[in-house]
Amino acid sequence: MTRDRQRSVARAVAAVGAAAIVISAGILVVDYAAARRRADADAARVAELQTLARTDRAAARTLETEQDRITRTRRARKARSDAVSILLIGASAAFIAGAKWLVALKGQRPAAPPTLVRVQIRPPARTPAASPAGTPSPAPAAASIDLAPVDRIIEREGTNAEAVIRILQAIQSQYRYLPDEALRRVVERTDATPAQIAGTSSFYARFRRSPVGDHVVRVCHGTACHVLGARQIDEELRRHLSIPDGQDTDPARRFTLDEVACLGCCSLAPVVMVDDRTAGRLTPATAADALEALAHEAQPV
Repeated sequence: MTRDRQRSVARAVAAVGAAAIVISAGILVVDYAAARRRADADAARVAELQTLARTDRAAARTLETEQDRITRTRRARKARSDAVSILLIGASAAFIAGAKWLVALKGQRPAAPPTLVRVQIRPPARTPAASPAGTPSPAPAAASIDLAPVDRIIEREGTNAEAVIRILQAIQSQYRYLPDEALRRVVERTDATPAQIAGTSSFYARFRRSPVGDHVVRVCHGTACHVLGARQIDEELRRHLSIPDGQDTDPARRFTLDEVACLGCCSLAPVVMVDDRTAGRLTPATAADALEALAHEAQPV
């Protein structure tokens, strides 16, 4: 069968399916509306005959005949509705099959999955020139990473698509985030598609696509901390660290702010934890000093 002939057949199947869907749905709607109207009339007729049957034997026989007629009518409608419903299901399947066949013949496909990963890949940054005296130095450029650990992780976890989450978890444990180069290596060496890698890495909140700072700062936003000013403390820390809107890490990558639901220190609210060290009863005026003090004591994670 030629491609043009296949397109014609696919259009015909989809058209017939669509027409059958409309007709079947119309039959069901009209039948239902008619049955509702008949039900009201039948109920009134039966109630009238029941009243007459108390004193008139002829009315009693008529009531019995009428009830038999109503029963037969309802059974016939039920059988008709079942048959039309089966037709509707078949028509829907035919329409979907014809439409998908037609789309496949036209060569229409979703956007190439690799773009889902590539759109987030940042080009290598140039080595910054020396800054004039008194001018803040720009953030250090990210160096190319060693992919040998990624190869070892893939060898250990396997190359099938079902191992993607375990592989990404191990990569994040290794680098503390998911580098673009590592994700490309996973696509190259496993059965996972770029779309699967991009979807998994963006769906789970615990996966990071950008480098984490030397210190992770957890700002508690539980009920007690929230009431006592956690939001203001968070804003003050972001201002102190010059963290841009929409990001969670300062330009020098010293600190990464992380909002958490509770740190279990409600009696010390509001609370901030730098790595594994905690400071409580903070205010916006004391939060920055407490952050620097805890970071000085703590070892980078």
